[in-house]
Amino acid sequence: MAEHPAYPVGLRLTGRRVVVLGGGQVAQRRLPALIAAGADVLLVSPEATPSVEAMADAGEIAWEKRTYHEGDLADAWYALIATSDTEANTRASAEGERHRVWCVRSDDADAATAWTPATGHSEGVTVAVLTTNAKGRDPRHTAAVRDAVVEGLRDGTLVAPHHRTRTPGVALVGGGPGDPDLITVRGRGPPRRGRRRDRRPPRAPRPPRRTPAARRGLSTRFKIPYGRFMSQEAINNALIEHAKQGRSVVRLKGGDPYVFGRGMEELHALAEAGIPCTVVPGISSSISVPGAAGIPVTHRGVAHEFTVVSGHVAPDDERSLVDWPSLAKLTGTLVILMGVDKIGRIAETLVAHGKSPDTPVALVQEGTTAAQRRVDATLATVGEVVVAEDVKPPAVIVVGEVVAVGPRVSEPSE
Repeated sequence: MAEHPAYPVGLRLTGRRVVVLGGGQVAQRRLPALIAAGADVLLVSPEATPSVEAMADAGEIAWEKRTYHEGDLADAWYALIATSDTEANTRASAEGERHRVWCVRSDDADAATAWTPATGHSEGVTVAVLTTNAKGRDPRHTAAVRDAVVEGLRDGTLVAPHHRTRTPGVALVGGGPGDPDLITVRGRGPPRRGRRRDRRPPRAPRPPRRTPAARRGLSTRFKIPYGRFMSQEAINNALIEHAKQGRSVVRLKGGDPYVFGRGMEELHALAEAGIPCTVVPGISSSISVPGAAGIPVTHRGVAHEFTVVSGHVAPDDERSLVDWPSLAKLTGTLVILMGVDKIGRIAETLVAHGKSPDTPVALVQEGTTAAQRRVDATLATVGEVVVAEDVKPPAVIVVGEVVAVGPRVSEPSE
């Protein structure tokens, strides 16, 4: 009989019974996709890997701890046969044939009635790659083709003509600490047509004003960090207004939307107005900026914890929610955001409640950007140093012994 290529198809398994025989590495690789597809998964195996056990413990799959029995595939729509018992695999495959259940076999592709493609995802598209016949199957080549296609779709080197349907709503996107390269892949949005892999957005001293999606007119941004002031209420109203006009709006926020970014306030306002909202996490400056300056927020034998606080109000301000006396007693790292103009009073408060005046302090201004600079001091001197060195926001302040544990990172050249 002539060998024919496989017929590719996408299975809709939501709520449908899928039987997996064997709880080893093959099952461990395949189960997450079956769970994500909404399948009603039954695992039949005397034992399983720790990861597969965790899926069962979480209630994501049902697990019967036994070997395969005749009749296990009777009510299945799809089966993955992956036990170490070849004879049991053959019997299960024969049962699947009788009941017209598509079966994948990990031990014998020729005897299977279905093959699992190498899959990847990009911008709402699933890429599935199959070899043309069982005898010529090369999983490494198939995976390499899959990876090449997905990467091409993500970076814009592979562009297919299409019509994008804009869905009205708002995306709260974390823009990262400053360097445009540190915006997440999802935060950048779909690639521009024809964008080359070696072309990157220009570096800027602050988070870029617009993502690649914004440059195509798909988003609107309302506030520039440390620029013209715009009240939170006005921002909320603008987001709602533009979304109600049928636009897809991106609210690009520095760092992460939920780390002192008022992201939840905006989400609540949008929810009350009936506007759909997506939150795209971002890289927080509280960790990334110290790291870019050569400072680990934790280090073995030095700091086993770190605390991130807002310094936008002084310790003696009645609006402050920070327990500064308790922070002074901690032995770990203290990271202060938005505290440049209050650092003198913050340092005095920490020292007054027991922190050593000699505790190292580092201020990293414009972190991760071409304008990054680091200024070192101690709690006793930081108030004067900030003035003498003319440190300006945005700057991340690190207090603790971790400031002195590593070699100082060279600042970017002018």
